[in-house]
Amino acid sequence: MAVSAFSPVRFDTEVLQQHWIPLPAGDHDTAAVLRERLGVDFAEAGERIWATEDFLYVPVALDYLRAGRVEHGSVVFALGREFLVTLQPREHFPPFDAAIVEMRRRAELTASPQGVMYTLLWALNDAAEQVIEHGGALLDALRDDIDGPGGVHYGREIAPTAVRELMGRIGAAEETLSRARRSQVRLARAARHLRAEATGRGAGLRPLLDDLLDDVDGVAQQAGFEHDRVGYLQQSLRTRLDAEHTRIVKASAVLSAVLLPPILIAALYGIDASWMPELSWEHVVLATVPLSMLAVAVALAIVARRNR
Repeated sequence: MAVSAFSPVRFDTEVLQQHWIPLPAGDHDTAAVLRERLGVDFAEAGERIWATEDFLYVPVALDYLRAGRVEHGSVVFALGREFLVTLQPREHFPPFDAAIVEMRRRAELTASPQGVMYTLLWALNDAAEQVIEHGGALLDALRDDIDGPGGVHYGREIAPTAVRELMGRIGAAEETLSRARRSQVRLARAARHLRAEATGRGAGLRPLLDDLLDDVDGVAQQAGFEHDRVGYLQQSLRTRLDAEHTRIVKASAVLSAVLLPPILIAALYGIDASWMPELSWEHVVLATVPLSMLAVAVALAIVARRNR
């Protein structure tokens, strides 16, 4: 059964077809042939690890970068004695490009289906690390927008639209990093099952698989660190909003303290009260204005003293 060449990374298909058969999702004709000739059936595998007499099915979900954007995909590995079949989103699955380059550089990895699967898992871990680094760069940009020079913590008023935009960006970064952490758990599980299956021709892969598990754990820890930064940014933004709310409340309190005395005086002198002798004074207006100004000055002094 011929294996199509990948683009843009190309590799000797005669070498690949010895142990690796990539199956694009939706290629039902090829799936039927594989089911009939090899007994591989992805419909039975589902989303769990599943073993039959001939194949071990291991699903892995992951995010990967494509043209600067994060895309989500999933791969199901069917590991047999002679073949590794991968059910993948499309014929050219970008995360596997690095694996093809590595197998071209180290031909011994193509000598067994276990070696091919190890290389593909290694490439998926590398793709996950790139996504986490991309998420970290997004968090750096958010930190600058919130805390950095010119950010919302530096005297800029933060509009409701800006709040929604910042919260949306934080939420998107958190979702990406959360998915990355879950993906690393599945990737580690797949590597452990592969290590258990590494016998015969694949026995020499165990040191490489041990290193891969350490790398997967390291990437998972990096994802956890970046995910913790999301909480810091959320708290920082809430602090900024609380400060903005406090500033508005203080401004309203000062305005109320300043306007209340003259309003009260104006209200008193505006009522029809013949019993107030000062209403008959010739210079009542000239007396009222300084009184109002004095009341405002006293209110401002009280507010200033309380805000020290």
